[in-house]
Amino acid sequence: MAEKYFSRRNIDFLLNEVFEVNSLTRFPYYADHNDLTFKMTLDTAQKIADNMMYPVFKEMDRQAPVWEDGKVKVHPAVKEFMKEQGKGGWINVDKPYEVGGQQLPSIIKLMAGLIFSAANYSLSVYTALTMGAANLIFTFGTQEMKDQYLPGMYSGEWQGTMALTEPDVGSSLGDLTTQAEDTGKGYYLIKGKKIFISAGNSDAVDNVIHMMLARIKGAPAGVKGISLFIVPENRYREDGGLEYNDVACGGIEHKMGYRGSPICQLSMGEEGDCRGWLIGEAGKGLAHMFTMMNEERLNVGMGATGKVTAAYYASLEYARQRLQGRRLMEKDPNTRMVPIIEHPDIKRLLLFQRAVAEGSLSLLAQLFMYDELAKFGDEKEKYELLLDFLVPIAKTYPSEMGILTCSAAIQILGGYGYCGDFPVEQYYRDIRIDPIHEGTTGIQGMDMLGRKVVMKQGKAFNLFIEEVSQTIDQALIYDELSGMAKQLQENLERLKVVAGSLLEWAMQGKTEEFMADSVLFLEFIGIIAIAWQWLKQAVVCCDKLKNMPADSNINFYMGKIYTARYFFEYELSKTVSLAVRLTSKYKLTAEMPASCFEE
Repeated sequence: MAEKYFSRRNIDFLLNEVFEVNSLTRFPYYADHNDLTFKMTLDTAQKIADNMMYPVFKEMDRQAPVWEDGKVKVHPAVKEFMKEQGKGGWINVDKPYEVGGQQLPSIIKLMAGLIFSAANYSLSVYTALTMGAANLIFTFGTQEMKDQYLPGMYSGEWQGTMALTEPDVGSSLGDLTTQAEDTGKGYYLIKGKKIFISAGNSDAVDNVIHMMLARIKGAPAGVKGISLFIVPENRYREDGGLEYNDVACGGIEHKMGYRGSPICQLSMGEEGDCRGWLIGEAGKGLAHMFTMMNEERLNVGMGATGKVTAAYYASLEYARQRLQGRRLMEKDPNTRMVPIIEHPDIKRLLLFQRAVAEGSLSLLAQLFMYDELAKFGDEKEKYELLLDFLVPIAKTYPSEMGILTCSAAIQILGGYGYCGDFPVEQYYRDIRIDPIHEGTTGIQGMDMLGRKVVMKQGKAFNLFIEEVSQTIDQALIYDELSGMAKQLQENLERLKVVAGSLLEWAMQGKTEEFMADSVLFLEFIGIIAIAWQWLKQAVVCCDKLKNMPADSNINFYMGKIYTARYFFEYELSKTVSLAVRLTSKYKLTAEMPASCFEE
């Protein structure tokens, strides 16, 4: 196991130097906090990660959950972790004092989540899912629902989930078949099946509260007929005790990675007595669920970033210690071998990992700052639009690129990387789920091009252009950054041309041609978004270096600038070929008949 799996220095840099988190204390909601409370919160998160999570990272993978007699038995660390998270107030850390919360900024919650994900992603999801489910109840539930469910969830004694996916339906939620029949008694009878439900059953908690989508009997087809229900594994009796609610776990999936958390198959109403309680408005279930869905998409991006970060530090440690070969200019075979970190190609692989990890975390931090400004600032609509616009990128970029960077980590370790003695092979297996979780990359691409680019007559798209342009203007002040600034400006212009070219297909009513390469468009704009964040960091670093004493340790800031330069030279340049593809008049994937795959 590597000695280091994340960088506290990088977290502090982003919080204090790039995004100036302390500026949030000007809002009354955060007035009780300061640099010290933020530091203490992250210190505690690090202790939990170091002492409770990272030590069982491999063990939870090798001792995966088992399904016996209709119950899922998980690693003992889960119960201990849930109790610790409840006792420490982590599950409702950003909620108001009156419900037991600590009113901490969501960007602090992000950084704690990054630490937890890097330490042990499988363990971290138990509370992350509970946070999301509890937030739905907090946002849309009645006071009675809040009183019934939130204390158990916030204490870590109860688990929360989101139950959407069904057999043969997958991501096409408008086709779901789980039914809800109104009894006239304040609850509905639920009948149906759900699959791929993360942590959907567990012996680590006393109850599992499912936030479940179902169609009320007689409701219209499609998404307009979907409603949201609270469906607990165990429901309240009239005397206040709990009884079984006819929610059965029919088994768990055997997975490639992410093995510490069970993926469950659920059957509701096999005995005809599964009760669900409508939350929010009937027919608006999918809209309500997207409160949790967007939160979980950001959590997926955060989790992927955590795995990428941990894999990077594992391969960095190995590259510093592993002696092999000599410098390319050294011809004498009798000279001592050098650490492989001295070889240019190893530096390239390390820079690739670092660029993705730290660029992705910066973008996530940007979104969480937008979230704060949308809640408490004066330009609510602006920041809500920016947040909504960037969610597909923040979810997809670290997920997709994380597969490649974890592969790069394995490459650095060579044969050892492919073996279980080192953690990088597990990171590679664990991260493969992230482009699938909470909406596949294909869905994110369609969301970005088909909805986000055009919403409000392109207002969100133009706001994004303005935000990037502001950073470009800041960078042009520095001679050493002017080249990168101009390169990013050229890419903004290229982005406008590409978007305009694609929208011409939409205006002609050729929807398939318009959307055929939406994933490539998402990749294109994702690269630009990460380049923006690296330029933003480089501006701060240049300013720091300009004012630092001559004898200061400049390696951190110089390392940042080198990584920014790497991203612009190696990654941002990929937009040229993507633009050629996206503006082509040939849309062969739309044109080709499926029958042509037949032999």
